[in-house]
Amino acid sequence: MERLHEFRLFYNHTLHPELLRMERKRKRLLSLLALSCIFLLLIVALQFYIDILAVTLILLILVGFYIAYLVYKIREFKITFKPNIVRLILDFIDDDINYGTLSYEADKKIPKKDFLKSELFATDAPYYEGEDFIKGSYREMQFELCELNVKEYSKVRNRLNYIFKGIFLQGIYSENKSGRIIVLPRDYQQYQARTVKTFYAKGGKLVNDVLKRSFDETFITLASRGINIEQVLSHEMQLALLNYREETGKEIYVSFINNKVYVAVTEPKDILEPELFYSNVSFDLVREFFEELQLLLSILEDLDVNN
Repeated sequence: MERLHEFRLFYNHTLHPELLRMERKRKRLLSLLALSCIFLLLIVALQFYIDILAVTLILLILVGFYIAYLVYKIREFKITFKPNIVRLILDFIDDDINYGTLSYEADKKIPKKDFLKSELFATDAPYYEGEDFIKGSYREMQFELCELNVKEYSKVRNRLNYIFKGIFLQGIYSENKSGRIIVLPRDYQQYQARTVKTFYAKGGKLVNDVLKRSFDETFITLASRGINIEQVLSHEMQLALLNYREETGKEIYVSFINNKVYVAVTEPKDILEPELFYSNVSFDLVREFFEELQLLLSILEDLDVNN
């Protein structure tokens, strides 16, 4: 709650002026669109009045260039809005002494091979798209995260099936660790048969005897033989994951593969995407993104504390 209050102050002093600047840009675009509609109507009327083929072709070429210019300006607004706001939010977060400098690249994503190494989703991921790549460190742990949309081809229908859409994070522990644990949402166990089967084939086993009952009722937990479950997945960590799921209503996937940790949180919508026909000057708009990011980073903090 205190962190949100600090973020509200940061919004008032830093984010709000930037949103107002982008709002002026949005209004100029709308004015340009309105004038363009009038201009195009006049051109259509002129073409009907003159009715000369050569003139019509010239007007069509000019209109084509003008429409392309409008599309470019709208796209420019959309692709610059989110990076401007995200970088300011990251500046706020990495003011915390536990965080190193956080960097952001709008068009970059975590490589597919790293996503597959998480062992959370048994798929070849033929459709793998991502954006909003963030890189940084928390204490001794280096981490990366991004938004991902992963699909695969259906075996019975000629279409792509949903595998995962949301935010994916990978972190690297500074010390050497060995062993593998994966935690999957039990509500979606009918879609995870391949993941479980693949983990079993690598020598894994189902775990429930050392877990809290509420955690076992919510998640499927698998581990490689010989690993100390309670040391990696402590009771505090189990409670933290349960609280995250209860507070957000989003499904959470977690895996510990040797010295790496992977976290995937489902998110069906694109957050912090700007509107063209409505104002974007809204605390709720940026708060939603901040809280989503804070959720992932708080999981990372708990993992660091409990491991």
